[in-house]
Amino acid sequence: MRTRTLSTATALAVVLSSAVLAVGTAGTAVADSARTLPVKSVGDIVVDGAHQRVYVSDPTGGKIVVTDYAGAVKATLTGLPGVTGLALSADSGQVYAAVTNGDRIVSVDTATYSATASYPVGAAPGDLEVVDGRIWFAHGTDFGSLDVSGTEPVVRLAERGDVDFHGAFGMFLAADPAVPGVLVAGNGGTLAVYDVTADGATLRSKGDMDTAVKQLDLTPDGSQVLTSWGSPEYGYGIGAYSTTDLTNAAGYPIDAYPNAVRVAPDGSVAGGSFSWYDPDVHIHRPGDPTPTREYDFPNTGNSSGADTLVDGALAWAPDASRVFAVSVNTYGTYTLRALTDPTKELPALTVSAPTTAERAKKITVTGRLTSKTPLPAGTALKVIRTDVESPGGKALAAVRTRADGGFSFTDTPPAGGKVTYKVSYAGDATHAPAAGHDAVQVSRKATALTLNNNGKLYAYGKDVTFTAHLGTTYKNRTVSLYADPFGSDKPKRLLKKARVNSGGNLSAVVDMTRDTTVTAVFDGDARYASKTVKSTAYAQVKISTAVSKHYRTGKIGSTTYYYFRKNTDPVFTTTMNYYAGRQQRFQLQVYYQGSWYDSGSEYFALATNGRSAVRLEAPGESGIRARMRSSYVNGSSGDSVNSTTHGAWKYFTFTN
Repeated sequence: MRTRTLSTATALAVVLSSAVLAVGTAGTAVADSARTLPVKSVGDIVVDGAHQRVYVSDPTGGKIVVTDYAGAVKATLTGLPGVTGLALSADSGQVYAAVTNGDRIVSVDTATYSATASYPVGAAPGDLEVVDGRIWFAHGTDFGSLDVSGTEPVVRLAERGDVDFHGAFGMFLAADPAVPGVLVAGNGGTLAVYDVTADGATLRSKGDMDTAVKQLDLTPDGSQVLTSWGSPEYGYGIGAYSTTDLTNAAGYPIDAYPNAVRVAPDGSVAGGSFSWYDPDVHIHRPGDPTPTREYDFPNTGNSSGADTLVDGALAWAPDASRVFAVSVNTYGTYTLRALTDPTKELPALTVSAPTTAERAKKITVTGRLTSKTPLPAGTALKVIRTDVESPGGKALAAVRTRADGGFSFTDTPPAGGKVTYKVSYAGDATHAPAAGHDAVQVSRKATALTLNNNGKLYAYGKDVTFTAHLGTTYKNRTVSLYADPFGSDKPKRLLKKARVNSGGNLSAVVDMTRDTTVTAVFDGDARYASKTVKSTAYAQVKISTAVSKHYRTGKIGSTTYYYFRKNTDPVFTTTMNYYAGRQQRFQLQVYYQGSWYDSGSEYFALATNGRSAVRLEAPGESGIRARMRSSYVNGSSGDSVNSTTHGAWKYFTFTN
């Protein structure tokens, strides 16, 4: 404890020259998921439906990351410098990976995630496709094959024939398990279809495509090649070409800038686009230029534009239940996104209820179910009403749509307060589930609730009983009492939550060590509204002052004085309940010609034990009478958690 010094002589001199001194004074599908990938880049993505695993290659990191359908990492294969293209065997037993910087193709067992073989191919492999058991790989502006069906692997390079591939942005391959013996290759502005039923590749047709293509695919009926950039004319879209002669067919319009295309086993088309401000993945039914579903990535980076699709980073689950996409943000963070029910239209279901209503009076709720492909009249919708008496929801009679998708129903809300009507459509083979809701405020009677002791002042530490009184209600007779002491270090806490007694009262005791707001809360019931009332009571601080260095005590008149020698410094030690940053105000007065005069005041900090010692300098002359007191002043003593409290005056005098 540090002792502070205040000069009595100086104070006395000021008093003698002046009579008195002044004293200063806060429509995404529910099952869609997203998970950050621990990669530095993305080369390719392939889905193993048999084991429900997703394989993502990372050329920069030289690894393959294996996740489940939710994006949780299950394995990481390292030591694969420049790994890019991935392809799955027909039996889902192996994933083949093109290790570009090692001129080899690695086979990975999908049951153990271990590399089972490494095949040198004599060139830097890129894009991969498996056709009838053979692994076809792009290299430079050409392509070749790897046949591992025999006792020794057989590699064939330079299979493009007389097709003049010459693009600088990679060689792209495409095939489909449902179309045996067919391989598609594209590079630069050239596209070609090959028959690969024999040992080599025999050209069937060749033609032109856009030079901005980033990915190719073959439809499962073998009739079309789709490109990630091309027709429709005069706009952005997925190009479509007949496999017979590679003439243009009707494509699929999508947003700028197209950068991926993948076809599901049922023929559904997923088109991707590099779009900061528009949808990123577009799902089309075969031949339908209007998308069935679109998915827009969120913005997880630090720019105005949202995350974007990585070139070619789209893949279907074999059952078409999901499309997997990899996005990247401006921080270079890659995210695997599982987009659910992609082939199903996402209907819109709106519900409209009155804003307000009277309890026990009939109301009408209306709404509409719409979709790209209209649903038939009579489509059944489920209705759930939620209110204070049925917080878990109560099923009402099902409602059916009209020919225009509209619907309406009536209900008589039995409970007051917020009543919510949720209407839901279960979905079907071509439509995803949908739901909508709206709420109505139903009238309730006012509730009488009071709380005592508001504005009262109490001594420090007094146990004060706060009593709430609840008037007439319907069923609920429970009241909650909370205490919120002043000061940020003590949070609001529940004192008691219980049923009121037969007189409607509920009481709780508060130890008044601080100013405190007590709150009584009635949550309401079906017929009476909720209500909250508050009572703020005030608490003084506890102050005591000890005097030392005096040689005796005695009375002057009826007042007890501490006697000090004229050259002895009195020490006054004040004890006060502590609060961070708290100070006591030390006030000094001097007796002169029959009256007490202020000699000013000064604030002194309390130590953490609540003590503050002040030493007065001796005046050096006798006959001086003075008094002091310590006070806590709300707002001036460093905090506002207690009410202003003055300690007792301590009287003292100086003698020879």
